[in-house]
Amino acid sequence: MVEEGVLDPWVVEWIAANPLRATPFDDLSPAFLELARGPVGEPPTREIDRVNDESVGDVPIRIYRNDTEPTGLLVYFHGGGYVIGSIGLMDNVARELACSSGAVVVSVEYRLAPEHPFPAGLDDCHSVTRWAFANAARFDVPQHKVAVAGESAGGNLAATTSLRLRDSGGPLPCGQVLMYPGTAGPLVHPSTYEFDGLIISRTAGERYWAAYSGDRDIDREPYAAPLHAGSVAGLPPALVVLGGCDMLRDEGRAYAARLRDEGGEVDEVCYPGQPHGFINFGFPAAEEAFAHIGGWLRANFQSARSGER
Repeated sequence: MVEEGVLDPWVVEWIAANPLRATPFDDLSPAFLELARGPVGEPPTREIDRVNDESVGDVPIRIYRNDTEPTGLLVYFHGGGYVIGSIGLMDNVARELACSSGAVVVSVEYRLAPEHPFPAGLDDCHSVTRWAFANAARFDVPQHKVAVAGESAGGNLAATTSLRLRDSGGPLPCGQVLMYPGTAGPLVHPSTYEFDGLIISRTAGERYWAAYSGDRDIDREPYAAPLHAGSVAGLPPALVVLGGCDMLRDEGRAYAARLRDEGGEVDEVCYPGQPHGFINFGFPAAEEAFAHIGGWLRANFQSARSGER
């Protein structure tokens, strides 16, 4: 058995060979932000039959659809600490999600801080998710087979979109996939200290949170830090994917525990030795993670269809 918090030797070698990519970014200068929000990522790893760009109001989206009958409709929010990332840079994650789950994937170009602090990005994610419910039939998907997913900051946005939909009385996603989500705001956990500086850092996190908050006190605002919500009962089934060597591991685990303790259906899986972003970087463990995510989503869509929930 590999110890959860011992870094995978393959990852150690990758970090040594890719020091720039492994260095935490805490620079919020306009030049850096422009680079880190670029429109083009790595060359595509998965072929998708149809990929097209549209918009929901003023929010750009990218839709991934294969010609096979879709299992469901997945609204995906990219990561990047609320300040960086784009649908272009995270194109491969969306493609992997579409192929592993069999779903139509809608990737959301939500607004980013510091130009657009909380709740602008959440507003965009909420709006596109409501659009997905209203337009599910366009993709040959019943309305009750819409799910949300995201990693890191996007995992936070998937969780908080689900919270907001519950509280507003709107239709709820049939599932939420939270990949190493940020759930606690600035509240620190043991893993925050243990893995500080490994891909991400406390310094970067503090700067990103200050940008996202607009220097306001939203530390315990449930739609910003869902771990502090008064109640997490009545939320959709959740798949919480964690990295064993991730600063955010413990807060993701704490949110999974709260969901479980308040009657939620939770599948929590942790990949030993993996740092933050291992799915985004396409590390070897990402293949196993995508297979698990895809299988979970397929089962979730199927049970939603058959009325088992």
